[in-house]
Amino acid sequence: MAASTAGGPQWYRAKVKAVPSGDCLVLTGLSNDRSGPPPEKTITLASLIAPRLARRGGVDEPFAWDSREYLRKLCIGKEITFRVDYAVPSIGREFGSVFLGDKNIAMEQGQQKGEASPFLAELLRLEEQAKQQGLGRWSKVPGAAEASIRNLPPSAIGDPSNLDAMGLLAANKGSPMQGIVEQVRDGSTVRVYLLPDFQFVQVFVAGIQAPSMGRRAAVETVVETDLTSDEQNGDVSAEPRAPLTSAQRLTASSAASPEVAPDPFGAEAKYFTEIRCLSRDVRIVLEGVDKFSNLIGSVYYPEGETEKDLALELVENGLAKYIEWSANMMEDDAKRQLKAAELQAKKTRLRMWTNYVPPATNSKAIHDQNFTGKVVEVVSGDCIVVADDSVPYGSPLAERRVNLSSIRCPKMGNPRRDEKPAAYAREAREFLRTRLIGRQVNVQMEYSRKVTMADGAMATAAPADSRVMDFGSVFLMSPVKGDDDDASSAAPSTAGSQQPGLNVAELVVGRGFGTVIRHRDFEERSNYYDALLAAESRAISGKKGIHSAKDPPVMHITDLTTASSKRARDFLPFLHRSRRVPAVVEYVLSGHRFKLLIPKETCSITFSFSGVRCPGRDEPYSDEAIALMRRKIIQRDVEIEVETVDRTGTFLGSLWESRTNMAVTLLEAGLAKLQTSFGADRISDAHLLEQAEQSAKRQKLKIWENYVEGEEVSNGPATVEHKQKELLKVVVTEVLGGGKFYVQTVGDQRVSSIQQQLSALNIQEAPVIGAFNPKKGDIVLAQFSMDNSWNRAMIVNAPRGGVESPKDKFEVFYLDYGNQEEIPYGQLRPLDPSISAAPGLAQLCSLAFLKVPSLDDEFGTEAAQFLSEQTLGSSLQLNAMIEERDTSGGKVKGQGTGTVLIVTLLAEKSDLSINAAMLQEGLARLEKRKKWEPKDRKSVLNSLEEFQNEAKTARRGIWQYGDVESDDEDTLPPVAAKKTGGRR
Repeated sequence: MAASTAGGPQWYRAKVKAVPSGDCLVLTGLSNDRSGPPPEKTITLASLIAPRLARRGGVDEPFAWDSREYLRKLCIGKEITFRVDYAVPSIGREFGSVFLGDKNIAMEQGQQKGEASPFLAELLRLEEQAKQQGLGRWSKVPGAAEASIRNLPPSAIGDPSNLDAMGLLAANKGSPMQGIVEQVRDGSTVRVYLLPDFQFVQVFVAGIQAPSMGRRAAVETVVETDLTSDEQNGDVSAEPRAPLTSAQRLTASSAASPEVAPDPFGAEAKYFTEIRCLSRDVRIVLEGVDKFSNLIGSVYYPEGETEKDLALELVENGLAKYIEWSANMMEDDAKRQLKAAELQAKKTRLRMWTNYVPPATNSKAIHDQNFTGKVVEVVSGDCIVVADDSVPYGSPLAERRVNLSSIRCPKMGNPRRDEKPAAYAREAREFLRTRLIGRQVNVQMEYSRKVTMADGAMATAAPADSRVMDFGSVFLMSPVKGDDDDASSAAPSTAGSQQPGLNVAELVVGRGFGTVIRHRDFEERSNYYDALLAAESRAISGKKGIHSAKDPPVMHITDLTTASSKRARDFLPFLHRSRRVPAVVEYVLSGHRFKLLIPKETCSITFSFSGVRCPGRDEPYSDEAIALMRRKIIQRDVEIEVETVDRTGTFLGSLWESRTNMAVTLLEAGLAKLQTSFGADRISDAHLLEQAEQSAKRQKLKIWENYVEGEEVSNGPATVEHKQKELLKVVVTEVLGGGKFYVQTVGDQRVSSIQQQLSALNIQEAPVIGAFNPKKGDIVLAQFSMDNSWNRAMIVNAPRGGVESPKDKFEVFYLDYGNQEEIPYGQLRPLDPSISAAPGLAQLCSLAFLKVPSLDDEFGTEAAQFLSEQTLGSSLQLNAMIEERDTSGGKVKGQGTGTVLIVTLLAEKSDLSINAAMLQEGLARLEKRKKWEPKDRKSVLNSLEEFQNEAKTARRGIWQYGDVESDDEDTLPPVAAKKTGGRR
């Protein structure tokens, strides 16, 4: 406290912190030379005795409350000048004179009785004057004294049964209640008189917790005189006592309690609340009640013409921490403000966060990487691909993948892993597609995050198992009409400028197609995080999208891209019903080949330009062709005209986007060639295609850069005839009919791993009937009858009606070898899921370029026997050159559906392939030749045809009765083929 003058009793300057009664003030120093709160002093006004306030269960003296309120409103929070006139050590009190400006506070009170004081004469005169005027306690109005006495309800402090907390909450939930803070237990707990009923309650500030004030050891009580009494209704102890501090009063009811030191910054937090709220009018908004019937509420105190939130101020000053469970009772905006304030205090390491160490995070801020561009693709509801305007048009480097910051949308799934889209995933992507594709956007990159392939986990795996994702905020420069209703134009929470357009992430969340990620402390987040949370609140209250109680929309898409070519041909008439069919381009597989969605037919197809071909993968300008088509048509609404379907199930035809034939665009850019060897009369706009190609040739663009009139230019190096085919070293494990067989890949680590796991198993006795009931399709452990080894097997057929005897037969398919047999129930055991989950090691293959008789056909058994002799053997390794992959599927010996490898099989020490040997022995014949075939395929067929002609000449095998080939065999049904077998 600052001394003002010298001579006589010294005068000091201080601030009034609290007013316990009508003749007592708690003062605090104006400055502090030490850490912690400034010093305090309690001064009782000399020569005055104010009416006494009621103790617990007692009654006020007349005008006691009016006296206290008069002094409180006169002095609280103001700077005063005081001096100590005398002290009474027996009661531990100091009495003095207090001046507010140039006025003696004791003389301002008209409700006191005078005693001895340096200003005694003046006080006596004023008292006499008050008596004559009938002021305050000297009022002569009948009933005035009785009316000034408060009707105090029982205090809830120390006895919760005196208060119906839930009833009080129900009556006042969300409504402000006026009150006066009488005590501050700690920075986040106050004791308040709720007006006008004078209910004395304890309120815990919602959403926060200040450091504890601890407990002090028991203090012996001292009998005090009746000179003054500043105890109010609701004091913890009703015993006579010397003046105690707040903490002592709290511990007086538990004398045996051990001393507990205050937490760091506990005293500072308590002082912070006292200097703003103690003895002040506050506004209480009850938020909830905990399981112990404690009131949880928000406290607002006045500051000038405004009012401030005590919780927010404490957190911002590093004197309290955010508490999730009580914050959940508050409104969303208030919660967000508290959380943001705590994060800022942690970042600046303010007060209680001085030694705070932020947790490890896998996100990293991105600075100064803002750009503008056009949206090329919408990957999902929270991920888009934007072509940067600063990179040359059409360049593959222009595309940048941007994940929308701080939001998560339903996943689109992965068809390759047979993962279906989650609920509302298609709707979220379609919502963005219709608004963003081809539109100009402003992108603000904000942070990157290293994630594992399991998406979202902390990146602790090897670098090869993780990737870095870039996140940013995307703003639509010219919003679609009506979208403003789902996105606010609020300023960002951490940036000072306004949003540069419509925030796409906010739009998605506002429509209920995504949720906001609850980031951990110090994890990077969107600069517009508060706006996203507000949009999510609107979507939840509006029950939109994923927040709706309705069942999500169901859309069944028939995927013809993985179906057989026959099924694609069956679908062709549906696309011929209309000349032009609306479609959406889902993927660009190559410059001339695409995956399209046909909304009208709810199916996906593979589509290719008719008569137009771009460079193949790894050839020059292949990537540029793909980039151009992505920029032009990916996820655009287009129209197609289908002409036919090829043998792989790809639909051929023409495609228009905004009435522009996209094949013309490719040819004009010099990124494709026109192939009209089959006739150009069936191609739409054939003349435009020819003109576009001639234009590119004249300008020597891209693939025509070395073009010379009259010469054909190769897309790739002259020495490369075709792509290098994949070669596998295999062991044949089972031979089927029709030229099909199963193989295991030599050197496959999965083989040894599975074998080790199986050998480590402890095979138990045969299971009790009823305890183990394998069903069709189950993966079990089966004992192979030839060598009694235990192997993984799939149940192909099981007895009807369940197992009745250990001799009941089960038909099983051995996953790792491809063979199949019937075994009794006693040779089956359950298999641990960790072993059964691994895919089978047996790969189904078929001899390329050949038609081999099936086992039911003539010479089918001889063909299978010859193939077995040439391939089967534990030490016989062969080279399998993969010519193509058949993904049409089909059930084969329990193997189910899957990819079949079409291969040329060659023994390691032989120059003659097994395929050629089958032809030479007359046990197979060549496939029917196509009208148009690649050069490499034509060359192989020509060489194989020599071996077939040799067998024909020698009348071997199927040729013993002459030429059995039929031109109609490939197109007629099986029955018709049998009838015409042997015809030339």
